[in-house]
Amino acid sequence: MTTGPMTTLRVAAGQAPTACGDVAANVATAVRLVHEAGERGVRLLALPEAFLTTYCSEAFAAPPSADDLPELLAPLARAATQSGTTVVLCTALDHGASRTLAGVVVDVDGSVRVPYAKQHLSGELEQRHFTPGDHGASIEVDGWEVALSVCYDGSFPEHARAAADDGAQVYVNSAAFFVGGEHRRDLYYPSRALDNGIFVLFAGATGECAHDGSRFAGGSAVYDPEGRPLARLGREQGLAVADLDLDLMAATRAAHPMHAERRTTLGPRLR
Repeated sequence: MTTGPMTTLRVAAGQAPTACGDVAANVATAVRLVHEAGERGVRLLALPEAFLTTYCSEAFAAPPSADDLPELLAPLARAATQSGTTVVLCTALDHGASRTLAGVVVDVDGSVRVPYAKQHLSGELEQRHFTPGDHGASIEVDGWEVALSVCYDGSFPEHARAAADDGAQVYVNSAAFFVGGEHRRDLYYPSRALDNGIFVLFAGATGECAHDGSRFAGGSAVYDPEGRPLARLGREQGLAVADLDLDLMAATRAAHPMHAERRTTLGPRLR
């Protein structure tokens, strides 16, 4: 007998400063956030871009090996199991023949997998060090379809659209926006929610960027299918926690059916 998804899902977007290249310290920070999330009944926790390595050139040039990831994340896997919380995070990762900004999933059974890599690389630093991913990915949490993305991916409406077309109900984005980018950040992710009538879980880096001393803008948030914030942080470390409701998603899609009514072709453009 098959059952549908739970009608509600408690999620959180977490943020905290990280240390350049100190994977063990950053894993310990993630463990602390997972335990805090578990105490609050969170079933899905998203963490920011490059959380294990932080966003810096030195770490990007020599990231951890994909083969070593299960061992490196063993403390986080134990925390996920103890807390009953699935964790999605991003890290720079060395696959031997290539390096990626990888979307990593730590499941409640303690397994670690890498189903996704950032498809849209932003700027010279990322393009110099990494290879873009060549496919989308979704996971299931309590019967909910959860799509994965990393930072710049969410700037492209087509990325979230493809996820929603494939059945995603939640669009997770692990990101690292710098101070000064708040306006774009606060437009992109609510728009992805409203465009598709889905929830968006945005985890933004905070603290100082070791690459050039600039500051990350934080802003981790949960957006409802109309693009309204259900929970949102500033630059402080912590969790933005919210309950997602399938009934709200259905009602929003009925009231604002852009996802269903989009025309796949608009015909020729006349001049």
